[in-house]
Amino acid sequence: MSQSIIEKLLKGAEVEWKPLGEVCKFKNGFAFKSSLFKEVGDPIVRITNIDGKIVNTDDVKYFQMKDYSEDLTSYTVNKGDIIIAMSGATTGKIGLYNHEYTSYLNQRVGKFVPKQKILNNKYLYHYLQLKVNDIFAIAGGGAQPNLSSNKLMEKFKIPIPPLSIQNEIIKILDAFTAHTAELTAELNERKKQYNYYLNKLLTFSDDEVEWKSLGEILKRTGGTSITAEKMKELNKANGALKIFAGGRTFAFADFNDIPEKDINKYPSIIVKSRGNIEFDYYDKPFSHKKEFWSYHSENDNIDIKYIYYYVKNKEQYFQHIGNKMQMPQISIRDTDIFLVPVPPISVQKEIVRKLDAFSTLTTSISEGLPREIELRNKQYEYYRDQLLNFPKPVNDAIKQNPTNL
Repeated sequence: MSQSIIEKLLKGAEVEWKPLGEVCKFKNGFAFKSSLFKEVGDPIVRITNIDGKIVNTDDVKYFQMKDYSEDLTSYTVNKGDIIIAMSGATTGKIGLYNHEYTSYLNQRVGKFVPKQKILNNKYLYHYLQLKVNDIFAIAGGGAQPNLSSNKLMEKFKIPIPPLSIQNEIIKILDAFTAHTAELTAELNERKKQYNYYLNKLLTFSDDEVEWKSLGEILKRTGGTSITAEKMKELNKANGALKIFAGGRTFAFADFNDIPEKDINKYPSIIVKSRGNIEFDYYDKPFSHKKEFWSYHSENDNIDIKYIYYYVKNKEQYFQHIGNKMQMPQISIRDTDIFLVPVPPISVQKEIVRKLDAFSTLTTSISEGLPREIELRNKQYEYYRDQLLNFPKPVNDAIKQNPTNL
C-alpha cells in the first residue's frame, strides 16, 4: 500500500495526541461596554471580525483607555496571534491576526497561546482551520451556539509531531496562503482602480451629453407571480430560464414552467425594488418576481449595458430612498423619472468595453482574479487535508469526533 503524504513526511517519527490545554494556554476577551464604543481610539476585535481566515478589521469598534480602570494588557492581540469566535454566527471560526497595530479582544473572543517548545503557533492555526466544523459541533450548534473554552481545551485533541515536522508543514502550507494573499491584494487594487475608472468614465459635463429619464428611453416590463417555495420546486440543474428573486436568490426553470408573457428575452436591467435594493444585468432569457421590474432598450442609440453601469453606480441613492419606508422599497416612479446622461452611442459602447474588462477581472467567478483565488484556496485546502491527516491514536479514550465528547 502506498504511503500517504504525511506518512512520507513523518518517516516513522512519533506523533502524540494531546488535549489543547496541555500544549497551549487560552485567554478570553474583556467585556467592553458597548455604550463606550468610540469612532476613534484603541481598536476592539469582536466575533463579527473573525471571518475564518485573516482577521477582518474593516468594521472594528474603538474605546478610550481612560474610560476603564482595569489593566487591559492581557487582553491584547498582536500580529501572528490566533483567535476564535466563541458564540454567535461565527462560532468556532478561526482567525489569524495579521495587522501591525495592537488590538484588544472583546468578550466571547478567545486567543490561543501555544507553548513554543512543543507547538508552533502557525501549525496550530492550520490545524484548527481544518477542524472548524468539529469545533462548531462542540458548541452544540443550534440557533445560539456557545463554545465553552474549558470543554474546548480539555476535550479537543491535537496531533503533535516533532517541531521540525511542524515547521515543514508550515513551510508548504504558507507557500499556498502567501500566493493567495498576493492575489487578494492584487484584486483589492484592481477593485480600487475599477471604482476610479467607473466614476471617471460615468462623469460628464452638460455639453457632452443629453440627460434623459429611464422611462423616456427604455421599455419597462413586469415579472411573474411566483413564491419562494414554487421557485425551489421548479429549480432544475439544466434549466434554461433564470428566475430572479431578492438578494442573491434565483432558480433555473424550463420555459414551459412560466407563462410566456412573463418571459423577457432582451438584455435587461433588473430592478430589485424591495429589501436589499439593487440592480442586476442579464442578457439571456429570464423572469423575476412580480414585485420587481426590468428595463430593456429598443433604441439603437441606447446601449442597455451602459445604462446598467450608470444606475448600478447609483445604487446608494436608491437605497437611501428605499430606507425611508418601513420595509425598504422603491417605486416604479422612482426609477422611471431617474435622469441618466446619454452620450453618443459610440461613447456608450467604449465605456461598456472598458468596464466589462475591469468587471471580468474583479468579479468573475469563471475567470479573472476571483476564480484564480478560488482555485488557490482549493489547492491549499487539499494539501492542508493531506498534510494534517495524521494516523489516529489506537484505543484513544477521547475521540476527535465531537458527538462523543
